[in-house]
Amino acid sequence: MSEPLGSEGTTRRLPVLDKDRTAEDDVPEPVPDPAPETAPGSGRFWSARRVPAAVVALLLAALAGVLLYDIAAVRADRPPLRVRRELARQLAERPLDDVWVLVGAGVAAALGLWLILLAVTPGLRDVLPMRRPDPDVRAGLHRGAAGLVLRDRAMEVAGVQSVQVRAGRRRADVRAVSHFRDLDDVRADLDAVLGDAVRGLGLARPPALSVRVRRPGRKG
Repeated sequence: MSEPLGSEGTTRRLPVLDKDRTAEDDVPEPVPDPAPETAPGSGRFWSARRVPAAVVALLLAALAGVLLYDIAAVRADRPPLRVRRELARQLAERPLDDVWVLVGAGVAAALGLWLILLAVTPGLRDVLPMRRPDPDVRAGLHRGAAGLVLRDRAMEVAGVQSVQVRAGRRRADVRAVSHFRDLDDVRADLDAVLGDAVRGLGLARPPALSVRVRRPGRKG
């Protein structure tokens, strides 16, 4: 007895059935989803401080240039600059408790503290750090963009006529005007909708919501 021919005239082996297998064996085992790795707390973005750094660099370069020119002039048997002679005379004659000495020292101390503050603080207060599902990726959201998202979501609530949102690093102030519906119902809907919107922003530190609803003022 010959074997059955395939569609192209070739022999084909019949499949072998395993009687010991059951229908449950054919169902693939579910593979658990890998838990997303969460990176450590995402801090604020650091500013490059280009403008203060450029101003300080220019001032230091100008002072160094003037000082080098004066030293070269003295070495060439020329009189020193009048400004340096006057400054030396004033420092030699004025006592330490003089008003102008104290004012100059206060200004210098204030400038030094300002530069130290710029060096140790991150800056970029308008950029809100977002959560880091991957330790190699950092993202930030501008506070203006976050406010626009919250305003658009608030305008979807029935009864809301206009909305003003001020998004900060720790709190988002929402001021809504409702021209119909009960104010408590509108406020409850805004709390629910904006709460979901804040969580959907994906911020590392979601701001607290402060919602106020009022009636529109009378015209005239």
